[in-house]
Amino acid sequence: MRALAKTFLSLRNRNFRLFFIGQLISNTGNWLTNVALILFVLKLTRSGFDVGVLTAFQFGPIFFLSPWAGALADRLDKHRLILVTQTLEMAQSVGLAVIAFLPHPPLAAVYILAAFGGIFLAFDNPFRRSFVSEMVPHSDIPNAVVLYSTLVNVSRIFGPALAGLLVVTVGFGWCFTLDALSYGAVLTALSMMRIKELHRQPRRARTKGEIGEGIRYILSVPVLRISFIMITFIGMLSYNFNVTLPLFVTKSLHGSEGVFTILYSLFSLGAVVCALLVAHRNLVGIRYNIIGACALGVVMILMSLVSDVILAVPVIFILGMASILYMNATTALAQVEAKREMHGRVLALQAVLMVGTTLIGGPLSGWLADSFGARLPFLFGGFVCLLSAAFGYWATNRYIPKAIERSFVLTESIEPPDEG
Repeated sequence: MRALAKTFLSLRNRNFRLFFIGQLISNTGNWLTNVALILFVLKLTRSGFDVGVLTAFQFGPIFFLSPWAGALADRLDKHRLILVTQTLEMAQSVGLAVIAFLPHPPLAAVYILAAFGGIFLAFDNPFRRSFVSEMVPHSDIPNAVVLYSTLVNVSRIFGPALAGLLVVTVGFGWCFTLDALSYGAVLTALSMMRIKELHRQPRRARTKGEIGEGIRYILSVPVLRISFIMITFIGMLSYNFNVTLPLFVTKSLHGSEGVFTILYSLFSLGAVVCALLVAHRNLVGIRYNIIGACALGVVMILMSLVSDVILAVPVIFILGMASILYMNATTALAQVEAKREMHGRVLALQAVLMVGTTLIGGPLSGWLADSFGARLPFLFGGFVCLLSAAFGYWATNRYIPKAIERSFVLTESIEPPDEG
């Protein structure tokens, strides 16, 4: 019981409990839509490059808009902003449902709505992620960050599985309809929060050069600078699983849409198991970024060698564990090392590098899969991860040598992070 209490420590805060429940339901709907949309485009085009273009429309706006969204998150009411963005995302899901129910769905309309969803996500993502630190006291932030990542991955188990079931029974339109309905849970949870119990920073006036200030701040903190350089290459060239996994399963393993959704759920289950282990230990430090990147690289290379669906089952489970080990280490490090008044901009810039670079990486991965086989993106991405881990180890030893030996084992007595 003590172990469970430690793992789910941050849920003792009422506002975070409400947020957790609402986001769990809504994120399940989001992953339902993400997977259904990939399969929808694959059905319409049978092209890996077109799937890559879809991800560019979905996540490309993050590259351009998230830095401004992060600046807004640092000085405006995040609670109200999230209510707006979640409502707009609900409307986008309704639009996708309408298109999917048409007898001849136009691909251009799918791309346009995907782009609108990307614009809404570009603002919603830094609002939600920085809001986590306002719902709990500072001592609970590392645990809350990891639990939030865990709920995202729990939803990745059920969302894809539900997508596979609905696609083969009632069709794509009902996938998007169910996602639209799921937003009711998060909007209800937000409306039930006790605003007075939020741990808000004092309202900051708008200043010139806010985004540049955020970039300069990251460059001035060695741990963040090293982590963000690693994120740039891994996010652009390795972390494109929305493109690489469906193409690998359907083209290299010759699996059906149902097989893909099952394997994707196993990928997410591995992520959840690893996230819970990390939540229990509350380990944060540049060391875990390096370990996570190295593990991700090794497993991606191993995945490129898998020859059939049966062999893919254990490997894809471990791939999910490695992916979330790296992602959680990166996010938790940014949350803990950055000053509270910089959280919005730091997390937004992290999203630009980790997700927004899909604008380039998504089409590139699709083109590689179409031209040289769906195994190559995994092989290429694995080597990029290993090179990034090697860079991280070298740079940390050079600029902050003690960081490799020390691992921040965060407890309730944690002090606020050093200001640089």
